Amino acid sequence: MQPSTPPDSYTPAAVLRLLRRLSRRSAAAAAVHQLHALLAKLGLLLDPVFLPALLSRLPVASPSSLSLLLAAPPSVLSPSLFCPVIAAFSSSPVPSCSLVLFNHVSRLSLPTPLPAFPALLKSCARAFKLSFRAGAGAAFVAKGTELHCRVLKLGCLQDRYVHNAVVSMYGKFGRLDDARRVFDEMLVKNAVSWNALVGAHGAAGDWQGAERVSHSMPARNISWWNSEIMRKARLGDMAEAERIFKEMPERDTVSWNSLIGGYVKVGMHDRALDVFQEMQENGIEPTELTIVSTLGACAEMVDIEIGRRIHKYIESKGITADGYIGNALVDMYAKCGKLELARQVFDSMFIRDVTCWNAMIVGLSVHGHSHDALELFYSMKIEPDHVTFMGVLTACSYSGLLNEGRAYFKRMIEDYRIAPNVKHYGCMIDMLCRYGKAHEAYQMIKDMPVKASPVLWKMVLAACRVHGHINLANKALDELHQLMPADHDDVITMSNVYAEAKRWDDVEHLRTKVIGHSVSMHAARSHVYAR
Repeated sequence: MQPSTPPDSYTPAAVLRLLRRLSRRSAAAAAVHQLHALLAKLGLLLDPVFLPALLSRLPVASPSSLSLLLAAPPSVLSPSLFCPVIAAFSSSPVPSCSLVLFNHVSRLSLPTPLPAFPALLKSCARAFKLSFRAGAGAAFVAKGTELHCRVLKLGCLQDRYVHNAVVSMYGKFGRLDDARRVFDEMLVKNAVSWNALVGAHGAAGDWQGAERVSHSMPARNISWWNSEIMRKARLGDMAEAERIFKEMPERDTVSWNSLIGGYVKVGMHDRALDVFQEMQENGIEPTELTIVSTLGACAEMVDIEIGRRIHKYIESKGITADGYIGNALVDMYAKCGKLELARQVFDSMFIRDVTCWNAMIVGLSVHGHSHDALELFYSMKIEPDHVTFMGVLTACSYSGLLNEGRAYFKRMIEDYRIAPNVKHYGCMIDMLCRYGKAHEAYQMIKDMPVKASPVLWKMVLAACRVHGHINLANKALDELHQLMPADHDDVITMSNVYAEAKRWDDVEHLRTKVIGHSVSMHAARSHVYAR
């Protein structure tokens, strides 16, 4: 937004007209922030008319909305402003933002209405599941317990929505006894209450208990049927999940989403897309969850046609490509090799979590745009995780940045306290072997704290052939055969090492040794998907 007149000439009415001129929920963040600065300069943030107008021009679950509410004077904050943002963040990729906002308004002694508590309890459960650090997980459990105490003190547990949310939260924490105790205290239970308890047993790994509670439900409505589909999908029994789906007396979007999501989870992505097509043929409107699951299947199947069709549908409905939908679009386009489209979606997003950054960085890396991937990593505004460094190390490997790769690997361990797994070591071994550092690769495998996979030793063996390291190749072959029986391809590689060094006696000795032992040979195979 470029003002056409000096800021001093703006009146409250003129600023309000500027706000209303911005399209609702789709305004550029820069324009909204400029207006925010202008309102602050003119002292208009104290006017309760302007903050709601400003917030209405932003996606509800966006960093901009959160920062505006955190910076707003207490006199203009009201539940009608912060409750929708709490609810929106509870279903976003960063549910902890709901708790940040709740803590802020609590410190200001502002009242939190009853409808906000189910969203807050849900935020604790989802933030716990998304946390990959033990300390963070414990903090969300503590916050959930605190919220439970608060709703008890306020008498909110008389509300079934709150009560059900508490049962569900404890179930997702894995605290089955607490979930069961809260459930037993309920005077009136509905299907959601029973499903929450079924889910609690499932989260604790008590599948027999989940089955027992499910069949104890007094009424089998559509919610019960949907819960059964989800339970079977979690167990990976998609044949049973589809049988239940077909037997249902009626279906809703949750039924379709559960089946599609189940197929995606077990890797049957072609079947997930088939069910999505059936859903459309039956005239069922897809929800955000449908879109995210189906885009995930498109990404794995590299089905750009359906992916683009879904993107056009999103645009036609005026749905903001942000949060989970934005992440799914970036991931789909990146995996399909449409990096320009992936970057367009990425750049248009208001909120980018680490999953979104990872999808873009990894997509650029695996398609050979290594320098773009590293530039994006430099610009990253949030803390990277183990997947981010997979993308960074891949970029270094593909572009021959050996010293940089070593430096990033060191930073990952020392600066970010991320323990490398076998995939990170795989990237490093691949990088070292590609560029003639087979001895360093061998030593890294010997020193690494995780168990080496045969693939790592095969990399070293192949590098030894290229660079003529005969003694090291013998060592790598010995290490490999300690992990698995002799493989035909490995023997051929070793034979070629000897042959290229013109050590014909060793070639003959190896052939004689192979004839006397059974060596496994693997038939080559490939597969294609036909739709």
